[in-house]
Amino acid sequence: MSDKDFRDLRPWVAFGACGAIWGSTFMAISFGNDALAPVWAAALRLVLATLLLTAWTFARGESLPRGAALRAALGYGICQFGINFPLLYWGEKLVPSGLSAVFYATIPLSSALVTHAFGMERLTTGKVIGAVTSFAGVAVLFSASFRGEIAPVGMVAIFIAATVTGFGTVLLKRGPRQGPIGANAAGSAIGAVMTLAISFALGEPHVLPTTAAAVFPLLYLTIAGSLGAFVIMSWLVNRWPVTRMSYVSVVVPVIALALGSVVRHERLTLVGMVGSVMVLVGLLIGMRGFRSA
Repeated sequence: MSDKDFRDLRPWVAFGACGAIWGSTFMAISFGNDALAPVWAAALRLVLATLLLTAWTFARGESLPRGAALRAALGYGICQFGINFPLLYWGEKLVPSGLSAVFYATIPLSSALVTHAFGMERLTTGKVIGAVTSFAGVAVLFSASFRGEIAPVGMVAIFIAATVTGFGTVLLKRGPRQGPIGANAAGSAIGAVMTLAISFALGEPHVLPTTAAAVFPLLYLTIAGSLGAFVIMSWLVNRWPVTRMSYVSVVVPVIALALGSVVRHERLTLVGMVGSVMVLVGLLIGMRGFRSA
């Protein structure tokens, strides 16, 4: 494989890595919420991530973002961590993790609309059809989650979180090109301040994690999620259009379903297979939409 072939392949590897990691994080958040108050759990994750990301930045001989880059990183952090995380963590106390994944599958469509509004990308028919088809596939995958009583306020919280996270990626993309580790260090810092403030405003119990049930989800989400997937995604921001990147949100539920089949020996139903095929078709249509964009 030539150097050029390898460079062309790296974004696809990054895309797959994000999907693989985030395929397990909805469930990890749900497990963590059983041991800690939700927004407090998000705050602890962000505080730990800020310390580790800052140390990582300096260890690489790099500096934290400044000027316009810092403004972009803070805007990204406010949306991605300061707003998205509290709503997602709190919402998953009321909404099953599978249904949460369905709401996050709206990100490709919202990203296409936002980037078009900012004049960053063309809104093509392929992008819209791909996004709608993928969302429909994810909805079919988790159609069983729609049964029973589900708090509407929880669904609204998850939907807002999903929409805001896509907007945060757009803000990072619009700013100067910068290192993904430093950008996430700054973003996690402002997110930590916001989540701590929200947690205290909600009057949550602020118990430090001491049991395996509390420590493991916190460490996993910090290392695999904050230091892994979010850094990789921020690296991908410099190389792909936002809407193309956003399709990872429809790959995540399919990967989560596959992990459940392999690890927990869950049976893949006909409905699950139909939904997976719909997601794949939508993904192919959406990705092809960038050829003429």
